[in-house]
Amino acid sequence: MVKLIDELEISRMSFEDLDGVIEVEKTAFPIPWPRRSFEEELRNMLACYFVAKLGERVVAYIGMWFVMDECHITNVAVHEDFRRQKIASRLIEKMLEECKEHGTSYIELEVREKNLAAQRLYESFGFQEECVRKDYYKNPDNTRESAIIMVRDFENR
Repeated sequence: MVKLIDELEISRMSFEDLDGVIEVEKTAFPIPWPRRSFEEELRNMLACYFVAKLGERVVAYIGMWFVMDECHITNVAVHEDFRRQKIASRLIEKMLEECKEHGTSYIELEVREKNLAAQRLYESFGFQEECVRKDYYKNPDNTRESAIIMVRDFENR
């Protein structure tokens, strides 16, 4: 695995990025969002999405909604071929910059209960577990998985 983090470019997601985003999505989630969901998000005035690219290839993305002074992270995804190279951390740093520009005071996200690596990543950025949403995620085999709700008070960081 080649470390390419120094060559990583982060920019706002555009419609031209969607093929790459869908490729990332399929490697990251058991039930990926359909293309039309991302198209709707790009038209959503509350939504803000960024992609991480190596050259022309989308290797990761992050999405968030800004409502009043709150930020809700919708997704953070890194293509399976590019994990463990601090790309998600770079995207979270970009999200925090955006939160500062929006005057955000509170950030919230959901993470799968079994996704301990993601939970540790969010904890490293000051997120704390607030509660559990039972049976929040649906799996391809129709089982359900709980979500850990994690929050961060932005003004005090």
